[in-house]
Amino acid sequence: MKDLGEIKFFLEIEFARSEEGYLISQHNYALELISKMGLSGAKPLYTPLDPNVKLTSIEFDSHVQGSEITVTDRPLEDIEKYQRLVGRLLYLTMTRVDISFVVQTLSQFMHASKQSHMEASLRVVMYIKSAPGLGLFRSFNYLL
Repeated sequence: MKDLGEIKFFLEIEFARSEEGYLISQHNYALELISKMGLSGAKPLYTPLDPNVKLTSIEFDSHVQGSEITVTDRPLEDIEKYQRLVGRLLYLTMTRVDISFVVQTLSQFMHASKQSHMEASLRVVMYIKSAPGLGLFRSFNYLL
């Protein structure tokens, strides 16, 4: 066994030590996600989900609301892109608990995604852009 010193990075998670404790974040992962989605030049948002948007399934739209919604909110042609994005957001929730509810909601539509679901997930990425270094702080005083 070999001592590699104090931990700095592990599985895209950054550990920054200070006198008060550890800051655990995924700063580089968040910046990489923003870049991969092509949102580097986008304006950051300060809420992860628009409160006026109601995310519904394709089945709900067809049974309850009829066909007028499906004209404007079509099913995604490339569902894998949405699934990859939600998977990346799920990994980011390990240190970003502020997006946990939204990402859990978006993950409910993984198998039948619509354009509104993709727009909502891109909004989460633009929210992450407002503070990509946000993470968890673990104090050394927890034993006292």
